[in-house]
Amino acid sequence: MLEKYYIRPATIDRIHESWIAPEVEQYVSWMAEQRYTDSSVSRRVPIVVSFGEFAKAHGASEVKNLPDHVEPFVQAWIGERAKRRSARRRKQIGDEVRNPIRQMLRLAVPGYIGRGRLHKPDNPFERQAPGLLRYLIEEKGLRQRSIYQYQIFLRQFAAYLERIRVDNLAKLSPTVLSGFIAEYAPPRVSWSTVRNACGVLRVFLRYLNREGVMAKDLSSLVEFPQSYRHAGVPRSISWEQVEQVLAGIDRRSASGKRDYAMMLLLATYGLRAAEVASLTLDDIDWRNERLKIRERKAGNTTTYPLSAAVGAAIVEYLKNGRPATTCREVFMRCCAPHAPIGSAAVVCRAAHFIRKAGIRVPRAGSHVLRHSCVQRLLNANFSLKHIGDYVGHRSASSTQIYGKIAVEQLREVAFSNGEDVL
Repeated sequence: MLEKYYIRPATIDRIHESWIAPEVEQYVSWMAEQRYTDSSVSRRVPIVVSFGEFAKAHGASEVKNLPDHVEPFVQAWIGERAKRRSARRRKQIGDEVRNPIRQMLRLAVPGYIGRGRLHKPDNPFERQAPGLLRYLIEEKGLRQRSIYQYQIFLRQFAAYLERIRVDNLAKLSPTVLSGFIAEYAPPRVSWSTVRNACGVLRVFLRYLNREGVMAKDLSSLVEFPQSYRHAGVPRSISWEQVEQVLAGIDRRSASGKRDYAMMLLLATYGLRAAEVASLTLDDIDWRNERLKIRERKAGNTTTYPLSAAVGAAIVEYLKNGRPATTCREVFMRCCAPHAPIGSAAVVCRAAHFIRKAGIRVPRAGSHVLRHSCVQRLLNANFSLKHIGDYVGHRSASSTQIYGKIAVEQLREVAFSNGEDVL
């Protein structure tokens, strides 16, 4: 196996002489199965071999002792090779060294997981409110995406309580609640986010009172901040700018073919990032030229006519860009290990190409293209009901939020002398 990646016999001999040579070869076989490129394999093997020698020099005599030497080796590597680099670059180099070692140890050491990212508890108040998630799912009927948003706000509230040293929910008071809302307010977050946090907090307080954790229901003391539906400026960009974004994607590479198809789906159908990421091969009916979007945010399913441009972009990606895999999801990671792309990656790619096109817009991301799709339909004089059905809204009021104002018409008024509106 090693002969595939190294030309010099002396290099292969040095790897075979390592006391962790069986583990290294097992790791190389795993990378080959995951379709890592030859350059990635040849770059990672010297790191894990050096790690084995470092661990042996510092007292490791068995493979099970290796995990104790991961962080010391990484710090020594950074000290020798990146001492004068910036803090950001040192962290990046540390991750580049640490990741292959952890991958090898997961294969070689039973039960090894590695430090990785700290696991965030599903319920940060498990000790005092153990049935909270069950209440949200079974009684409130919230979908998984809503549960995820609840968890974000509840973790932030738990961190705030820990910081002010309130360890008993029965001790919550109006002062504590108002302090959290005041600390959470803009400019840290938008008013809409504060409003959502207040809604979650009210539900949580009502639950605590019902379960007897709190003697009084303090939910009425959490007041929603005043906000106005049409106060903000929409994040949409003109269709000419959308075309500029699409033109900036280099479709010669596999990732470019994938990204172009994803951006077309966002702009043509106004899809959400999660809907693009979850699209499967079974959702495309090539014979009848139909595209099905399942399990949308409102709980519905929408079937679209398959646009010729979108269909051609997907076909080009499937034929010449998508890695060989048994996964049914359409869009995959280009780098090994090959796995379905996530919604966060769709958002990041959209933001990248918007910025690359030189377009400045608040919170660049996939929703900008969704806004642009809605705005284009509004400019074409489609009714809110038709637009809402097209982008998967449950009510027309949701559509009004996306197509708040007729930007082009107001721009014409601003540039004219005003006589047209008299």
